[in-house]
Amino acid sequence: MVEAVSGASEPRVRALFATPVIAEIWQDAPRWNAALKAAILARSGQDRGVSKSNLHGWQSGTDLDRWGGEAALALRDHAITRSREYAVDALAGTREISWVAEMWANVSRRGAANQTHAHPGSFWSMVYYVDDGYAGSPDKALGGELSFLDPRFPMVRMAAPDLRYRRDDGSVDNQEVWMRPRAGLVVMFPSWLMHSVRPYAGQGTRISIAINILARDA
Repeated sequence: MVEAVSGASEPRVRALFATPVIAEIWQDAPRWNAALKAAILARSGQDRGVSKSNLHGWQSGTDLDRWGGEAALALRDHAITRSREYAVDALAGTREISWVAEMWANVSRRGAANQTHAHPGSFWSMVYYVDDGYAGSPDKALGGELSFLDPRFPMVRMAAPDLRYRRDDGSVDNQEVWMRPRAGLVVMFPSWLMHSVRPYAGQGTRISIAINILARDA
């Protein structure tokens, strides 16, 4: 693929091979969050859950769409819709892609976190926040941010650990980005992107839903 080179006299920074991270507030959150919260808390009281990347928190199996009711199905459908919108099939017209969702719930209380990990076997991954656990507080000391690690790391630090690249707008191209949760927020990212959740220091109960989207030949 050949791209035109700008003929501007001043240097221009081109963001080649950018990693797509899509964030939005789900418009149906007010309709479904109470039902999602009730179903997840009920399940966490009956099921021991699983232990994967989660530290101290409760995590369900990947079958939330089977027991989460109509609300979970609505979120699943929204996730699949977004997956289609932000993907382009180079073989379009010669095959059909079937998008399959795996969903699980996370309940995190004080001290809970998630280790750095990726989601092999999936195309997109998403996290949806049913309850951010902040109770409206803007206090950054509460932690719990979703953290993304630059996929080029550690190569970009090997030769000159203290240097960073400068973006076109003058800002610094950091190798880790934190996103603060918010109830109703959906974050979608490539499943290969390494991510983690910083320790949550609040007194509330944080509830989130993770979704893997798998692309298969129909």
